Amino acid sequence: MSKLFILFEHAAGYAIFYVKEFEEVGMLLPQVEASVTDLSRFNSVVKLVGFSPFKTALAALENINSISEGIVPEDLQLFIDSCIPKSGKKNNVVLGVADPKLGASITEALDIKCDHIGAIPEIIRGIRFHFHNLVKGFTAKTSGIAQLGLGHSYSRAKVKFNVNRVDNMIIQSIALLDQLDKDVNTFSMRIREWYSYHFPELVKIVPENYMYAKVAKLIKNRKDLTNEKLEALEEIVMDNAKAQAIIDASKSSMGMDISPVDLLNIEMFAARVIALADYRKQLAEYLSSKMTGVAPNLATLIGDQVGARLIAHAGSLTNLAKYPASTVQILGAEKALFRALKTRGNTPKYGLLFHSTFIGRAGTKNKGRISRYLANKCSIASRIDCFTDTPTKVFGEKLRQQVEDRLKFYETGEVPKKNIDVMKEALEEAAQVIASMEQESSKKKKKKKDKKRKSEVLENEKENGFVENGVQEETEEPVKKKKKKKKSKSINENE
Repeated sequence: MSKLFILFEHAAGYAIFYVKEFEEVGMLLPQVEASVTDLSRFNSVVKLVGFSPFKTALAALENINSISEGIVPEDLQLFIDSCIPKSGKKNNVVLGVADPKLGASITEALDIKCDHIGAIPEIIRGIRFHFHNLVKGFTAKTSGIAQLGLGHSYSRAKVKFNVNRVDNMIIQSIALLDQLDKDVNTFSMRIREWYSYHFPELVKIVPENYMYAKVAKLIKNRKDLTNEKLEALEEIVMDNAKAQAIIDASKSSMGMDISPVDLLNIEMFAARVIALADYRKQLAEYLSSKMTGVAPNLATLIGDQVGARLIAHAGSLTNLAKYPASTVQILGAEKALFRALKTRGNTPKYGLLFHSTFIGRAGTKNKGRISRYLANKCSIASRIDCFTDTPTKVFGEKLRQQVEDRLKFYETGEVPKKNIDVMKEALEEAAQVIASMEQESSKKKKKKKDKKRKSEVLENEKENGFVENGVQEETEEPVKKKKKKKKSKSINENE
């Protein structure tokens, strides 16, 4: 005879219910569905065996975190072991659970058969609906408060602990970087157009946007430009001939005269453009530092910005690691792909990977081949970055070298190394790097501990009076001798 028990995880604790007449319940699933909303009918199906409340809110959070990951906490193991009898030849015990992962973990830990299909989901739905009536001393209000409190703390903990190693910062920074590129270009064109009314010849002499804004801010009114500003112009333009050409052009310029108020506005706008361009450089440095921490192999393989764009397009590093190489190859070219599928044309060879230097260096015939090979290596690098405990650049460097060798193979026909040999070398180097990192960290920890111990010893000795004038006494005997000497001196003085 088989017995069915149901495990229900609530915000207030764990509960185990016994299902009466299990054989009939399994057969009469429509009747169970009908009785779920009626308490009197549902009580005839289910009986409470035991309820184990959480002692504190912290314990509830720890337990629910473990359950969400499919791990059986110790509290739950003890509770199940005490409430559910062991299955024998006559009694076949089955435990119904909502999550199949948790069921598999319970089966491994306690050797209890778990099930999650058939009538079990409907019974769990009924328990959830009537839980505050099935447990004594429990009301709908207290149940709602417990659920709300645990929900808030669980969400807060999930926000604080991000599995993806803060890759959301990379997503935001690359989006901001792209936006800044567009804005800086737009504003630079605006300042060129605006200042060209006054000094049109400057555009041909200084074609770079950032440099143009700096020069415009320095010159202001072209009539005031003299040889005294030649050194300042040289610092900006980094060329003596160009600086002299600007001064010469200002003397014979065809531009219109401009009022001081307009010049002031142009100067303010130029300062804003320069500040935006400087901030863009800082943001690029920040992005590279983040990429070295989160995805060093991917950044080493295809660069910081292309790697960040792949992560941003995928949604996270974990999502990118889950993608096959064929998907990574055309990430960013979804419109072209669906257009090609609709019109039965040629599908795109590359998406975001086109911005990589490898595809630009490849010949026209080999662009598709190298993009496919690069996508393969990118998927490997992203998986290594996502699932390694101690991230290193070793695999990224080796994968980059493999792509370089493949480019040479397409050009010259030189056969590259096999992937197995390269990965073996990378594993050996990675092991050495990790060992050296661990040694450095252990040395740092030892130094910190030594400093703490020294400070604690000094504090204790100061409290006990063992340190006088910076000299540390190891035993108490010298202190006693000093006291005796002091006494003898005082006696001699009195005599």
